Amino acid sequence: MEPWIVRVCCLLYSLLAGVASGLEITTTGQTSIEKASGQSAKLDCQFTLAAEDSGPLDIEWSLVASDNQQEDTVVILYSGDRAYEDYYAPMKGRVHFTSSDPKNGDGSINLTGLKSADSGTYQCKVKKAPGIRSRKMNLIVMVKPAKPRCYAESSTEEGKDVMLRCLSSEGTNPLKYTWERTSDNKLLPASAVLDPVGGTINVKNASASASGTYRCTVSNRVGTEECVMHLKVTPPPNTAGIVAGTIIAILLILLIIAIILYCCCRARHRKKYEKEICNEIREDVPPPKSRMSTARSITVGSQRSSLGSMSPSNLSNLHDYALKTQYDKIPTTEEYERPPSRVPLPPPPNASKMAGPNLSRMGAIAVMIPAQNRDGSIV
Repeated sequence: MEPWIVRVCCLLYSLLAGVASGLEITTTGQTSIEKASGQSAKLDCQFTLAAEDSGPLDIEWSLVASDNQQEDTVVILYSGDRAYEDYYAPMKGRVHFTSSDPKNGDGSINLTGLKSADSGTYQCKVKKAPGIRSRKMNLIVMVKPAKPRCYAESSTEEGKDVMLRCLSSEGTNPLKYTWERTSDNKLLPASAVLDPVGGTINVKNASASASGTYRCTVSNRVGTEECVMHLKVTPPPNTAGIVAGTIIAILLILLIIAIILYCCCRARHRKKYEKEICNEIREDVPPPKSRMSTARSITVGSQRSSLGSMSPSNLSNLHDYALKTQYDKIPTTEEYERPPSRVPLPPPPNASKMAGPNLSRMGAIAVMIPAQNRDGSIV
């Protein structure tokens, strides 16, 4: 037998069985329900049985797939006189049969704590051989608007266009926005332009009279929320005063920088001058005493050596030699500072006798007297 003949026979048998059976779904009314998230929804499915429906009773609720190539998802099931309410994991604990005994003709279910993901087409299928009946219902779970936020999107200066915006972060479309003024005469400015979809109000060429309290209300089919804001239109700023203040501030900053640089340069110059003064050798500083002592000791030692080297026969000339040594004496600081006498000293007696050849013949030893500069230092 051809396969298509078999299918036609089966279809005819099903139709005849349905006509012959007494199973009927008696629920009538709306087939679409709109609910807000968090609320509960009841999906009705009442039915009647006849004597010829002798098979076991099965009641099945399923979520119809949006794609015909996919299978429907069973949500809750009654079979074998037992209810399986935790059949669908995403709705576990949120779906129940309305009647404690569905076989009495009430296969309705309740959905609690609705979520936006619960939206879809649900099908109630009642089976009791040989009868089969089904009914579909469309459930739309809408999210009510969240509390909106009101704010000024642009400048609020006088003479400019002021844009007020009202925005709700969530809510099922379509959302509708309305604005109203709650202060003064409660009338919107004549130049105000409303956008009920975008939630804005544009006050063109705003003036001080546009200041006041405004309220925005957002709504959809399942709820409403509102927000309030205060608008203050301010006069334009004094541009000339701002420019003058800016220039004065810049000049003060430059003056402070100049003073700091001047102080730094002056301190640096003073430090350099003090360093040069410390390194300068001054001519009026007296020589160290240690060097004078050394020069004096050398001179005295030389004199003693000369005297010691004389023979007894030359002691008669000691007086003449002593007179000569006074010219070799190093002057002290007081003598150096005292002006020289204008009276010349008399020449030593017997100068001719104390000449170098005579001293050599007398047995004297020549002594070199170190040269000295003006301040008494040995050269």
